Amino acid sequence: MKEKRRVVVTGMGVVSPIGNTVDEFWNHLMEGYCGIKETTAFDTTDYKWKLSAQDDDFDPQNYMDRKSARRMERFSQFAVAAAAQAIEDAGLDLEKEDRTRVGVSVGSGIGSLQAAERESKRIFEGKPGRISPLFVPVMISNMAAGNVAIQFGLKGKCTNVVTACATGTHSIGEAMRYIQWGDADVMVCGGTEAAITPLGIGGFGALTALTTSQDPKRASIPFDKERSGFVMGEGAGVLVLESYEHAVSRGARILAELGGYGATCDAFHITSPAEDGEGAARAMSLAIEEAGLSPRDIDYVNAHGTSTHHNDLFETIAIKRAFGEHAYKLHINSTKSMTGHMLGAAGAIECIVCVKSVTEDRIHPTAGYQIRDEELDLDYTPRALETPVRAAISNSLGFGGHNGTLLIQKWEE
Repeated sequence: MKEKRRVVVTGMGVVSPIGNTVDEFWNHLMEGYCGIKETTAFDTTDYKWKLSAQDDDFDPQNYMDRKSARRMERFSQFAVAAAAQAIEDAGLDLEKEDRTRVGVSVGSGIGSLQAAERESKRIFEGKPGRISPLFVPVMISNMAAGNVAIQFGLKGKCTNVVTACATGTHSIGEAMRYIQWGDADVMVCGGTEAAITPLGIGGFGALTALTTSQDPKRASIPFDKERSGFVMGEGAGVLVLESYEHAVSRGARILAELGGYGATCDAFHITSPAEDGEGAARAMSLAIEEAGLSPRDIDYVNAHGTSTHHNDLFETIAIKRAFGEHAYKLHINSTKSMTGHMLGAAGAIECIVCVKSVTEDRIHPTAGYQIRDEELDLDYTPRALETPVRAAISNSLGFGGHNGTLLIQKWEE
């Protein structure tokens, strides 16, 4: 019988609308800086949805050569860039590692809509013979993980989880499991997304999931009474996870411990969370139980917090169900208030936020939160806080009823 191993975080990397390093991203979050603005990725003249959270400062050639960049779609470029940062941050010398014990778990909820749109146009033009031979391999969502593995020569487990907006969280949680039970010593894991395209915005807009607000500061306003839908974001978050033993053996700096992971399904509706919050509450409870903690040990919840009516209401109900009276003592916020909804990258980015909060004892504000909704009566952190954060959880809820929770603890020997 294998002994379950402790899992620690040793490195992190971020590509986002509000910063392309962890420090820049984190500092902007603490300042309440909003990365939402008018969409310029394509012409929105005929669209009701004018805003998005684009990463206008990203240059793939800062992380890879031109040839490699040209053979990757934007979501894969984001993943490789964030992975490069995380590996460097971890001080991981791959030349000294057994690369068959270093794996990858990086997911994307959608893959490349850009490629799908580009090649579909050839069909509409009556030119099916002109479809790129690389169309399928650059489009499919597992190519983020594949490209990360290829770029850094990582030969261990290489997987991707696709659970819509819970993708990043589940990718990290499954990576944690691989390490816990000895399938890997190190995992490069997280999520990536680049879906600010005509089809991406049009599709989510048709679903009535997107806000039609044209005021960037009143567009993504999770838990606010005037919330009216989410704003599309893009980027990637990648973490380096290691077994405690492996990290110690190489003298690594340990940032935090990944103490628990909960994954459940609502089995209720393809887009709406369960109205009673049972599935999301159970995911939180499973993560807390695995960490050997009680609900009162949790100080902070990074909520899925999409700024849609149903999500914010039902997630609040779930938090109350999981925490009871302690729910009113929790600090709760939504990173999406500044980054928009990064879909498959959201959970990974928000896990990184939790690591920063437990290491620095600081919690960023829910930017734009102004008007209290009578149905939502918890502390949604309207202003940045400096407060002890011993343990934090990050929630993700995905279309299809997927619920994921990660529990991050302050590092202790």
